[in-house]
Amino acid sequence: MKKVLIISTSPRKDGNSDMLAQEFMRGAKEAGNEVEYVSLIGKNISFCKGCFACQVTKQCVIKDDANAICEQILHADVVVWATPVYYYSVSGQMKTMIDRANSLYTTDYKFRDIYLLASAAEDEAHTVEGAVKVAQGWADCFEKAQFKGYVFAGGVTMKGDIKNHKALAEAYEMGKKV
Repeated sequence: MKKVLIISTSPRKDGNSDMLAQEFMRGAKEAGNEVEYVSLIGKNISFCKGCFACQVTKQCVIKDDANAICEQILHADVVVWATPVYYYSVSGQMKTMIDRANSLYTTDYKFRDIYLLASAAEDEAHTVEGAVKVAQGWADCFEKAQFKGYVFAGGVTMKGDIKNHKALAEAYEMGKKV
């Protein structure tokens, strides 16, 4: 059994990337894993100040909701980022949370596997490349972790457009294989 942390970074409750996350979660739970689900909606997460104090103290000097989320990341075996693709990259919420997770760099973090779930209005294969690069780049900064893969749902704009999209089944199957 693994401890799986899914971080939904969409600003829309029950949006398309959120639905991918729910399917991944369903698959991971059915496979016997412990799953925690965190949505960044309503969270107070400030921008990183770039002070690098966290590299010494192992925690951020900014006191907000990012610290508790970093604590969850620290103790997870698997980290799953779910994001809508905006301007061919991750949501601003995801990028801000990734920056704030810099405090984990010098810790004895537990996570080893990183996944990405992404949705976008555009349907071309290259649409997700920027988001994949962000998730891969984050994973590459942690020598014990690796980027394991992604699921992309293109052609979904409005809430609910993802219903019956093949990516939902892909997210479920990916969750089962964690």
